[in-house]
Amino acid sequence: MRRVRTIHLVGRRKEDAYETEPSISQIALASSRWRGCAGTQENAMTAAANPVALAEDYPAKPVRIIEPFGAGGGPDLLARALAPKLAELWSQPVTVGNIPGAGATAGPAQVAKSPADGYTLLINTNAQAYGAALLKDLPYDPLKDFIPIIPLTKQPYVLVAGKAAGVATVGELIAAAKAKPGELNFGSTGVGTGTHIGVEEFNQAAGIKALHVPPLLSDSNADTIANAISGRFTYCLVPISLALPHICDGTLVALGVSTARRSTLLAEVPTIAEAGVAGFDFPIWYGIWVPAGTPTGVVDKLANDVGRVLAGSDLRDWIAKHGGESMNMTQPEFARFVRSESESAARLIQAAGFKPQ
Repeated sequence: MRRVRTIHLVGRRKEDAYETEPSISQIALASSRWRGCAGTQENAMTAAANPVALAEDYPAKPVRIIEPFGAGGGPDLLARALAPKLAELWSQPVTVGNIPGAGATAGPAQVAKSPADGYTLLINTNAQAYGAALLKDLPYDPLKDFIPIIPLTKQPYVLVAGKAAGVATVGELIAAAKAKPGELNFGSTGVGTGTHIGVEEFNQAAGIKALHVPPLLSDSNADTIANAISGRFTYCLVPISLALPHICDGTLVALGVSTARRSTLLAEVPTIAEAGVAGFDFPIWYGIWVPAGTPTGVVDKLANDVGRVLAGSDLRDWIAKHGGESMNMTQPEFARFVRSESESAARLIQAAGFKPQ
């Protein structure tokens, strides 16, 4: 297998392609397809009328995975771990493209308007479910314009504060917020993302009020980390893999992890529940979506093939090394889970008095 990097200077997109060397049978197949190009239109019409035949041929060309948080974020790292495994299984190149910006909605917007043929995939976090509850002016509907394919993994966030904030524990943060109601600020990677909804849930559970400072339209995950370090806001939730280098160098203070169990990556850091917010459990989860209208046969094949790759020891070990846990769901179960998560976010936001933007 060889890896080919393609850099697009426009729109801050960066792509890596993962492909396998063509076999003799693939070359022969390509030759036969060339000789048969005169019947391409007829064959395409037949395939469209026969989803099973379409699924059997899928994928017949390179597949592109889009992630919306920027290079180095959780979706980007996961996509780049997944892509070469899918390329090997399919004998087709699989490209990973970064399209950050607009509060992590630029990438989904691009996928939503892509052809519904299974060749453009979206890898996203729980933000894909939560956006439907919070964002009313999106150029797409996070639920209606996409089909959930499969969950990939879940892992904790870590609640952090910049060193300059002067808080070292969850208890100190809560005390500071209660001493000055509504004066502390918290950041996120975008309105309706897991980092936003998670802090809103934390604030409610802790009985505190704080002001949300959303990112700039061009900000990526790395910018959110930089803003926490610089003191643009007091605290935020971020994926552990992104925060870990800054926790190690002392520029970020880890206050607590967001799940019911401690993370193997930060074993000495208590859970938020252990630190005093009883019952708090808010993981980040990742999944794959395709545009609505993608043929059922392709949806099923994607779910089966990605599930097969996830079950492999290499990727399973990679996910565990990065603090993740498996999420075993069928495609229909994942679709119901996404809708349930969106409804839960809507109830939370209503209770917080936050109006959709």
